[in-house]
Amino acid sequence: MKKSILIITIALFMGCSSTQLEESWKNPDIDTYEPYKVLIVGLTSDEVARQQFEVKLKKELELRGSEAIVSFDILNHTSKTDKMSEAELNALESQLIEDGFDTILLTKIVGVEEKTTYRETDNGYDETTRKFKDEYLMHQDVFYNPDYYNNYTVYKAETSMYCICPTKDRELIWKGYINITDPQSQSIEKTVNDYVRLAIIVLEEEHLINPLVIHNVETTEKIVQ
Repeated sequence: MKKSILIITIALFMGCSSTQLEESWKNPDIDTYEPYKVLIVGLTSDEVARQQFEVKLKKELELRGSEAIVSFDILNHTSKTDKMSEAELNALESQLIEDGFDTILLTKIVGVEEKTTYRETDNGYDETTRKFKDEYLMHQDVFYNPDYYNNYTVYKAETSMYCICPTKDRELIWKGYINITDPQSQSIEKTVNDYVRLAIIVLEEEHLINPLVIHNVETTEKIVQ
């Protein structure tokens, strides 16, 4: 029931979006969570997309009362050609805890899938009464028109929320899988905005971040834009 409500809520808010929630998992031992200081990590070699994503997510979290720091301010001291060792990551976690961080939000691409659909033609037919000739007339372009098929790419991204609280074991709080449809066909800004907006909606509905309090119509208009 709860999952159905979440899906309906997302559908109402997202409208025409390039992103779609595929799966959302929440730690069953956690009812609510309020991140105090968050490190945002976008794990991608595309520095422009990474920076836009991290900054956008930072702004949304700050609007909801959390302090947020982008990974560019912390992780970029290491050479791009150097991988971090387990010992270095342990030291980083300890330093983050010492600096007051309690949460890490990590986002990465975990899969790419090529999709093909055919161009639909809507002539107002009721599919239940459609005859053979109607069906054939509508789709015979498959033989003659190279543009009959539409090829596009779907990127599967994963965002995970981790607690690094010193009083408990490091644990996964939430994990969400979000599909990004054909990001090359639109601006990085739109893709980032769609992704962040969807992730924030899910985190709010799961009670893992504070809700945004809207005080007036002007504020609402700014948020929508």
